Amino acid sequence: MDRLDSDAAAPAGKPPISAPWWSKLGPGLITGAADDDPSGIATYSQAGAQYGYSVGWTILITFPLMVGIQLASARIGRITGKGLTENFSRLCPRWLVVGLVSLLVVANVINLGADLSAMGDAMHLAVGGPPGAFVVAMALLSLLLQIWLPYARYVMLLKWLTLTLLAYVGVGFAAQADWALALKSLVMPAMHWDREYTTTVVAILGTTISPYLFFWQASQEAEEIRRIDADRPLAVAPEQATEQFRRLRTDTLVGMGFSNTIAFFMIVATAAALHAHGVRDIETTAQAAQALKPIAGDLAFVLFAAGIVGTGFLALPVLAGSAAYAVATLAGVRRGLDRPAHSAKVFYAILSGAMLIGLALSLSGFNPIKALYWSAVVNAVISVPIMIAVMVAASHRKIVGELRMPPLWRVLGWLATGAMAAATIAMIVLQTSSTFWGSR
Repeated sequence: MDRLDSDAAAPAGKPPISAPWWSKLGPGLITGAADDDPSGIATYSQAGAQYGYSVGWTILITFPLMVGIQLASARIGRITGKGLTENFSRLCPRWLVVGLVSLLVVANVINLGADLSAMGDAMHLAVGGPPGAFVVAMALLSLLLQIWLPYARYVMLLKWLTLTLLAYVGVGFAAQADWALALKSLVMPAMHWDREYTTTVVAILGTTISPYLFFWQASQEAEEIRRIDADRPLAVAPEQATEQFRRLRTDTLVGMGFSNTIAFFMIVATAAALHAHGVRDIETTAQAAQALKPIAGDLAFVLFAAGIVGTGFLALPVLAGSAAYAVATLAGVRRGLDRPAHSAKVFYAILSGAMLIGLALSLSGFNPIKALYWSAVVNAVISVPIMIAVMVAASHRKIVGELRMPPLWRVLGWLATGAMAAATIAMIVLQTSSTFWGSR
């Protein structure tokens, strides 16, 4: 057994500073909240509308799996002071790292475009006006905030934006859900493993356990080290390990718990307001919001639309930023939201390019909620190789030295990887068999 195979065995650091627990939340909370972006809203809305409360059980599965893989990513960033791309480059051939980063960028850009479209539709529903104009305005506003707002203030803004997710708690109650049935379905669901149901489960896994979240949380832990004078990478300051690992656990558990709780409320709200009233297929974000209005009332409609805009503003910088960190690392240039624009021009150019391509996709007229739903499926497929790389790095001596993940978190991380692989294989098999038998 390694000398530091458990957090309890880590070198003792200074006593924790007396402070409210919520003041120690940061990258984990923001990452978890960003997971419930418009892509997540679309996926959970589709699932709740199509299958009702019976898909609520997925939330109990995704929470511990999400904690395991996100904690592995966070530890890599805190131990090394570097993001995932740089650590992958120390273990893998360059062609493999380039391939992983390319998959990340493609998925992120599609997500950006779909999220912007959903936000534009939500603004159009709430206040009227052309959706395209709202899309352009929100994309540019988000980009300007990322470039010009000082990092410390920007992080604080993101933390406050996480509160917008509480809108979906309000939607759940406004929809007058059958809470007894919803809670029963968590532990005794009525499952039917046909092709559509399996694809829905894969989509939920894909929107909950997404590659951009791994890259973002690791990069933000590295940013925090540069932001706080007393902090050092744990590889060179192991005396800080006990305190920092405790903070990472709290931050990640709270962030992922918050994310999955909101996801549950989204499923419950659409199950109650849509599925129970015969609305089973959601083609557009506007349709989802409008369907809520006559059934659950104006309050649910307003909260649903406001939630899309708020969570979109939270997710846009995470999607663009994680792509920019990864590509800038491959290019070997200065990077980081803590750097002013003039000292990291290439990094901000990549970030701007990702946002502008996403904007162009949004204005191209594709169906936003279908793109959001299928981007979650794509995320599930590309997550598997990236998750394998994360789990190998989180316990590899070349990366973390003696500060390996404790067995519990390693098991959860590998279970998340296995669950994603199994779900993806099941979807491919069912899709292939359906095509084969349908052609006969």
